Amino acid sequence: MENKQPKKNNNSLLAKTAIVGVVAGLIGGGVSYYGLDQINNAQVNTNDSSAQTAISSNSSKVSKQSAKTSGTMTSAYRRVKGAVVSVINLKRQSTSSDSSDFYSLFGNSKDDSKDSGKLETYSEGSGVVYMKSNGKGYIVTNNHVVSGSDAVEVMLNNGKTVKAKIVGKDATTDLAVLSIDAKYVTQTAEFGDSKALQAGQTVIAVGSPLGSEYASTVTQGIISAPSRTITTSSSNQQTVIQTDAAINPGNSGGALVNSAGQVIGINSMKLAQSGDGTSVEGMGFAIPSNEVVNIVNQLVKKGKITRPQLGVRVIALNGIPEGYRSRLGIHSSLKNGIYVAEVSKNGSAAQAGMKVKDVITKVDGKTVSDVASLHTILYNHKVGDTVNVTVNRNGKDINLKVKLQAD
Repeated sequence: MENKQPKKNNNSLLAKTAIVGVVAGLIGGGVSYYGLDQINNAQVNTNDSSAQTAISSNSSKVSKQSAKTSGTMTSAYRRVKGAVVSVINLKRQSTSSDSSDFYSLFGNSKDDSKDSGKLETYSEGSGVVYMKSNGKGYIVTNNHVVSGSDAVEVMLNNGKTVKAKIVGKDATTDLAVLSIDAKYVTQTAEFGDSKALQAGQTVIAVGSPLGSEYASTVTQGIISAPSRTITTSSSNQQTVIQTDAAINPGNSGGALVNSAGQVIGINSMKLAQSGDGTSVEGMGFAIPSNEVVNIVNQLVKKGKITRPQLGVRVIALNGIPEGYRSRLGIHSSLKNGIYVAEVSKNGSAAQAGMKVKDVITKVDGKTVSDVASLHTILYNHKVGDTVNVTVNRNGKDINLKVKLQAD
């Protein structure tokens, strides 16, 4: 299922899973309006007699007692429904009459004809109001939902549309923070602990698939994998939550919610097909809430993310089935840790003595089990700081001092 981005300017996350090592169609969920006329104009056929049921006064009746019953996830939805919004990406339409310039509307180029063009809805995604502070309401969404916008609006749960400002955005994690006037905020969502997630746990995805026309749509599924490492087209690694809850274009930036009504992930992408073109269903991905909290706090404070890094490419061992370890050249018997697949030449890790096939088990004395936990520790440092890294090499623990470099 493709999350459409501006034509000729595809900023979608085209990713591959680290497990199978093939390029896969991981695509986010901002839905473009310039390609959905047929979908939006589609009519539901209500003439089919099988779709209609005549109920006479003498026939069986619907019990009034059952009308108010609800499942566990209904109460969970109520705890977040007022906090989930539609995010509208507005772009200026060129005033040029030359039809050959039509696709240039969606490019990165800047020309004088766009300056006076009318703002029009280009695409829509979702967002979550998570904080109300200092007269502002703060909304987390995906970076690709607002990328390239000339202006941004937010449609609230009550249907009211208000102007929003981009506080900060980060392409690496595909997160962005928007702000609106606090007077419009009626509900804020609470973040849960994504580290506590378990496979098989019931979750719901809340957002606006296909845009605001279907705002507050709820889909239910389970946690397919609490932690899955993927590599994006820009070679950034990211640990995500895998779920089979339906995620469609427009869901990007929306909430993945546990049974307690807590946001445990921000929906970002789905796998549409495998590397050989095989269609795939039920494989959606969300950014873990623990990483979301870390990133949005920095974006609100600084407007951008400056990342310290070790200078390595890694894979989380706990997300790799035994059968694939040999294919990836992983011979460590450890079940948890961060496997070092590549060490940048002349990078900080290389200078400290780190080698390919090392397994990072601790940083600053704290156990790391996935890429997100590694990032959390590193991002609490500054570029130039020295961290203590414990690696397991051939079954033996070695302590290294690594001076962090800029990303």
